Amino acid sequence: MPTDPPGPSAADGGETIKGVDYVEHFGREVAAFEAAARAALDAEPAPAVPSCPGWRVTNLVLHLGTVHRYVARVIAERLLASPTEEDLTWLAAPRECAGWLPPGAVPGDTALPAALVDWFAVGAADLRAQFQAAGPDEAVWTWSADHTVGFWQRMQAIEAAVHRWDVQAAVGVAEPVDAALAVDAVGQTFEIMAPMRRALKHAPPGRGERFGFRRTDGADYWAIRCDGPNVVRHDGPCDVELYGTASDLMLFLWQRLPAGSGSLGTEGDASVLDRYFVLVPPL
Repeated sequence: MPTDPPGPSAADGGETIKGVDYVEHFGREVAAFEAAARAALDAEPAPAVPSCPGWRVTNLVLHLGTVHRYVARVIAERLLASPTEEDLTWLAAPRECAGWLPPGAVPGDTALPAALVDWFAVGAADLRAQFQAAGPDEAVWTWSADHTVGFWQRMQAIEAAVHRWDVQAAVGVAEPVDAALAVDAVGQTFEIMAPMRRALKHAPPGRGERFGFRRTDGADYWAIRCDGPNVVRHDGPCDVELYGTASDLMLFLWQRLPAGSGSLGTEGDASVLDRYFVLVPPL
């Protein structure tokens, strides 16, 4: 479920793309996730997810389905504080999967139950309906400084795209993330995710490392600098530049693709790039 980090401060970073329809992206991504999950139903045990070490597709369905129901509850009830997690009956998990909650307690030798994919589909549809019914500026609890429904629309569109890629990679070939959403996700990483991840994981202070990220299928460019506890926008030369398509840059930042794979390449001091995930630890 979403984690409340220990008070990260906002950081400068990439700009949100105006006009991105997060609810539309969310609908497409969860539909593709469901289709890929259903392709795994005949495998026993459920396929491993290479990009999520130790997880099988079952874990991934449980995880994303739980997040969807958690966020849907926050929005439906217009909660202004994090809901308690003592009672999990609101998750309404299928009877045969009730003992697998919280996500992660899944027997490794079992097949993915069709009932669990059905459960995921119902939860995703409910969250999409909540997104459509609420205004993006309505106040609700989030783990960010942005306490609006719009935060969740953006966050869940991006998270759905990442996990759709995960499950597609587990059962076949993963399709790239839509370029507009991927560009927005790169900016969202530096704006929101990097400060949260640094605070949550107690990352070491930066020493002024300068990272550039250049999109090769468009004109977008992001440069950041890690100064002490902060990730800030940087103007000027960088120690290292990573270049690639918007989708591959996004997937690198979510630690799905390593530098040198796909369209990704580097210029400058590659050892500095190796330090990126020390400074911005993955979740």
